[in-house]
Amino acid sequence: MNSLSLSIAADYKAITVRSPFDGSKVGEVVDIPASSATTIVDTAILGALIAKDLPRHERACILEQAAFSVERDKDAFARLIVAESGKTLKQARKEVLRCVNTLKLSAEEAKRNAGEVIPFDAYVGSESRQGWFTREPLGVIVAITPYNDPLNLVAHKLGPAIAGGNAVVLKPSELTPLSAIKLVDCLIEAGLPPVVVTVATGGAALGKALVAHRAVRMVSFTGGFVTGEQIARTAGLKKLAMDLGGNAPVIVMADCDLTETVDACVSGAFWAAGQNCIGTQRILIEAPLYEAFKTRFVEKTSQLIVGNPADDQTDVGPMITEASAKHAEDVVNDAIAKGAALLFGNVRNGSLYSPTVLESVDRHCKLWCEEVFSPVVILQSVGSLDEALKLANEPEYSLHAGIFTSNLNVAMKAAKRLEAGGVMINDSSDYRFDAMPFGGFKYGSMGREGVRFAYEDMTQPKVVCINGVSGN
Repeated sequence: MNSLSLSIAADYKAITVRSPFDGSKVGEVVDIPASSATTIVDTAILGALIAKDLPRHERACILEQAAFSVERDKDAFARLIVAESGKTLKQARKEVLRCVNTLKLSAEEAKRNAGEVIPFDAYVGSESRQGWFTREPLGVIVAITPYNDPLNLVAHKLGPAIAGGNAVVLKPSELTPLSAIKLVDCLIEAGLPPVVVTVATGGAALGKALVAHRAVRMVSFTGGFVTGEQIARTAGLKKLAMDLGGNAPVIVMADCDLTETVDACVSGAFWAAGQNCIGTQRILIEAPLYEAFKTRFVEKTSQLIVGNPADDQTDVGPMITEASAKHAEDVVNDAIAKGAALLFGNVRNGSLYSPTVLESVDRHCKLWCEEVFSPVVILQSVGSLDEALKLANEPEYSLHAGIFTSNLNVAMKAAKRLEAGGVMINDSSDYRFDAMPFGGFKYGSMGREGVRFAYEDMTQPKVVCINGVSGN
């Protein structure tokens, strides 16, 4: 924890971080009040002055060394993710490796994406001019991260921001702040001046005050739609980048490989207990394959082990809170009351909620229309690709979609017509590579993550034009 947080910690209350699985205490962080927002941003302003003067090779070296440290301590990071977020151990290990990759990608971006030459003499009247543009830091960036990927989503904010020469005020979820703090410690150990990243742990009031501060040049937010709308209202004239979730459809055509498709869809639906913004929520299956798919899918789902996330054999751990699990149960019960058929699951034990599969879901209920963010999936029979595409595109927001087929023409038609930020062909909706552009279509989506694309969002072009230079 940086010196600012330590000085504030002496004066204010603590937030206790508890295991979603059994409620045991994992750690605690300072609960910084909104009244400290100005002090925090003032520190970040100083950090921005230092960050922009760091040579690119130093930024890259810091990020590379931090990646080495995370990889060196990968087991400790994975167990911390398990403890505070409830992710299973095998899922947490994958998240740590993704974090390492994100930091390495950021180091590369620091070294290569500095700008380019502008061909002024390509335009009549500019023959005597030469010049270029550089990519310059924005200054102070507020980064607000969620609980579901408490390490790698933090790296997706910090890595590109540091590569671009910015300072960051990082506000991690108060439910899972410890992985973020440990990552910042690795960056400081790697040589990052402590004031370049300031960790601000606290509640919604602190976040609102930071977002509203005039000196903040950008807010990068990953989270829910309601909070995203509040941030947009509060922020004023500053840059916004938001990943607000989705309601991912996967289309299954009758000519697919059934075994591979079922395996991928089960993983896509129930990874991280369904707390995954690109998790598969609606599976639209061509009618001739529907019954066979349903049988295999329910059978495969029934084999998943639900329980202690620290156990290497566990497939599905707890949801982040018991209230979240109760909400999932309520949404499913509402769908059942409106005519949906329960094929498997809908069993809750505290924060543990079993993988749940339904069919015949009314298209006007919450489970069909909204992001469920829990281990719940809908199976729906469709008569044609056109019908599947129409149903897939119904929600007003969309991150990823998927289609399984052996017909290239069908795949390319779907890729063209699906309204989503990413279309995964012969893969579930939840595939993501940390270098690709990542973001949503339609309502509420702003900007893109993925290291190169976030870096470009977090920098601004500066043109240098020299008049009167002649090579003659």
